[in-house]
Amino acid sequence: MNWVDIGALDDIPAQGARVVRTKLGCVAVFRTADDQVFALADRCAHKGGPLSEGIVHGHKVTCPLHNWVFSLETGEAQGADSGQVPTFPAKIENGRVLLDAARLQQESAA
Repeated sequence: MNWVDIGALDDIPAQGARVVRTKLGCVAVFRTADDQVFALADRCAHKGGPLSEGIVHGHKVTCPLHNWVFSLETGEAQGADSGQVPTFPAKIENGRVLLDAARLQQESAA
């Protein structure tokens, strides 16, 4: 994979998110309470709400518009809701958050 450094892990609040703007759309990069990172398209599969503004709990995020819950690991809607948000490979290396640049170019993020 071709990894691109998007910033320090400490730049993302615990149980929060930051937005990375790409040519293909915005990607929300989430940091969980256990310091793992996940990247999803910043657009809810239901009504297009900004997931980066949602509530992070465990390894899930709740959309701020209509309370749909999505897995940060798979992007799949949870519970009775159905739909999926694109996910992007992310990792932490030496305190820096990295995203797979090639994957960001292959498909639309939002």
